[in-house]
Amino acid sequence: MRLTIFWERMADHFGGSYADSFARDHVLSDLGGRTVHEALDAGWEAKDVWRAVCSAMDVPADKR
Repeated sequence: MRLTIFWERMADHFGGSYADSFARDHVLSDLGGRTVHEALDAGWEAKDVWRAVCSAMDVPADKR
């Protein structure tokens, strides 16, 4: 998954304004106790980060 697609999905689910805030502030256990930004900066694949977000936030199947 490209980062542009990842951020489009984040904005679609959380809203444009809240997506970045969530990505900076919310720590996810599936990401090893990292935020979305920390995981991406550490080299995690966008698709794996998206899966972690989906799991933690109960993103509907049609948006996954």
